[in-house]
Amino acid sequence: MGKSTGFLEYTREVPKDREPLERIKDWKEFHLELPEEVQQIQGARCMDCGVPYCHSGMMIAGGASGCPIHNLIPEWNDMIYKGLWKEALVRLLKTNNFPEFTGRVCPAPCEGACTVGLNEPQVTIKTNECAIIDRAFKEGWITPNPPKNRTDKKIAVVGSGPAGLACAAELNKAGHHVTVYERADRIGGLLMYGIPNMKLDKIDVVQRRVDLMSAEGINFVTSTEVGKDYAVADLKADYDAVVLCCGATKPRDLPVEGRALKGVDFAIDFLSANTKSLLDSNLADGNYTSAKDKHVVIIGGGDTGTDCVATSIRHGCKSVLQLEIMPKPPATRAEGNPWPEWPKTYKLDYGQEEAVAIYGNDPRQYCTTTKKIVGDADGNVTEVHTVEIEWIADETGRMTMTEIAGTEKILPADIVLLAMGFLGPDDLLVDQLGLDRDPRSNVQADYGVYQTSADSIFAAGDVRRGQSLVVWAINEGREAARACHAYLEKNNV
Repeated sequence: MGKSTGFLEYTREVPKDREPLERIKDWKEFHLELPEEVQQIQGARCMDCGVPYCHSGMMIAGGASGCPIHNLIPEWNDMIYKGLWKEALVRLLKTNNFPEFTGRVCPAPCEGACTVGLNEPQVTIKTNECAIIDRAFKEGWITPNPPKNRTDKKIAVVGSGPAGLACAAELNKAGHHVTVYERADRIGGLLMYGIPNMKLDKIDVVQRRVDLMSAEGINFVTSTEVGKDYAVADLKADYDAVVLCCGATKPRDLPVEGRALKGVDFAIDFLSANTKSLLDSNLADGNYTSAKDKHVVIIGGGDTGTDCVATSIRHGCKSVLQLEIMPKPPATRAEGNPWPEWPKTYKLDYGQEEAVAIYGNDPRQYCTTTKKIVGDADGNVTEVHTVEIEWIADETGRMTMTEIAGTEKILPADIVLLAMGFLGPDDLLVDQLGLDRDPRSNVQADYGVYQTSADSIFAAGDVRRGQSLVVWAINEGREAARACHAYLEKNNV
């Protein structure tokens, strides 16, 4: 390393975000940037630790530890410190097709496994990554790079989220003719419609990458649902191979009394409609559910719940609460959550930070479950009835929840958003292809192989592994492309 004692000399410093009360007035990205010289010092904190768990990409205790795409983190940290930004870019792009996405929305399991993080604040890996790619675009170093030679093979990628885009990019590099099908009206999958604009700008970041890939020769087809608008028989006849990257898009429902009331919706539908209206008309068309002057209750935690908090606040909601069935995480790692596992600790994400600035408190209510939802005579939601719970270990050590008598509450609610995760892929295409499924209803295809039960059809990303991280989707999209390429070469299809 250029500065082997950097982690001893420098403290962690991340860019400031725009102030909450300022940023809630618009839908622009809220992250700011560090000055170049300060960012270079952050690169110096990488400690040449010998065994860099940051890019291990292991699964430990059910979660990712280290970077699943095995980014060469110590190398480009060192290059940042030395001011070798172009060289850092080359190393970054060897493993990551879209660092401008992961540098913004990845939860950074790399930082959770950072060796410095054993007893000091970890290296700013995510910020360093974003700084490299953002500088590269500003300097004009990122330009279309189509393959010099083309094969005669045609491949369809179904789904244009991070797995589909990564798969398409790699297959295109190999010289194949790649067509990506997307049922929405814009390319990007969850990158476009599942993540709000203030976290990931759709025009300056997502569409910029899509345009670049199009210039490299990838064909994008929107507003086309395979199996409905485009017959499966035609798909098989038209292409030498198919890679399914259509995600786990079936949201988990809440089977309680009052679920069918008007105003009770899936969080992903609420977020998607808002972003589409924002892009189509700057919200002027009204084709979204507005939380203005309404009491909003979000059932479920995680990133989707946070995004609903932030979106509702920007609408001008009267109040917002987020119900979380799990206990509040500790401030530091618990005894059973050692390094290099992902740290399950309490943090204020951007949406909760904004709620604190406006209402004075974190909107999350922990260890709370919904008993029923109540509406008025016209079928509109008006209340959410809750009760607090506690988690108790049974004789086998399994944790079960028990309601606490006397903790019942009635919360006013004009909008109720269900943000409880996803159960698996939609059935239409999977059933028409007759593919085997795993016990969780995902498409059966072994990790590292990606071949489904049908010849010439592969699966990658959430459609195969279930709801997961953007960085896992990129990992699987890249690997499935290699598997598909090897299949075509071996079988000379």
